[in-house]
Amino acid sequence: MGVKLNERAFAHARTLVAEGRFVYDERDAWSEHQPSAAEENRFIQEHGYEEYGRWYLGIDDEARDDTKGHYKFPYGDFAKVHRCGLLAAESRAGQRKYFDIELAIAHLHGMLEALHSTARASR
Repeated sequence: MGVKLNERAFAHARTLVAEGRFVYDERDAWSEHQPSAAEENRFIQEHGYEEYGRWYLGIDDEARDDTKGHYKFPYGDFAKVHRCGLLAAESRAGQRKYFDIELAIAHLHGMLEALHSTARASR
């Protein structure tokens, strides 16, 4: 079947954004903010692949679920959602025509923008 939306990760990301656990960073900051391979490995050792998968909005059902290759489209740093991660993932999903993932990311981006705008207006 290929790559599809990871519903569990989508729900997790929605909860994080709703709780205000996000970083409203610049579009091009993802290369600096995304977890390194060493950070990913440490997270997997401490929490396992099931928890690791909650940070990836896509899953490749052609890859084993106990491999990094099973998980696609990261959106955060294992603590918070990053706007730059969502934007990078949204762009890549659109390029690859993964419309279910692209729509989910657009929803998350919209949530984040609304909360950010509300926070700015209340200052």
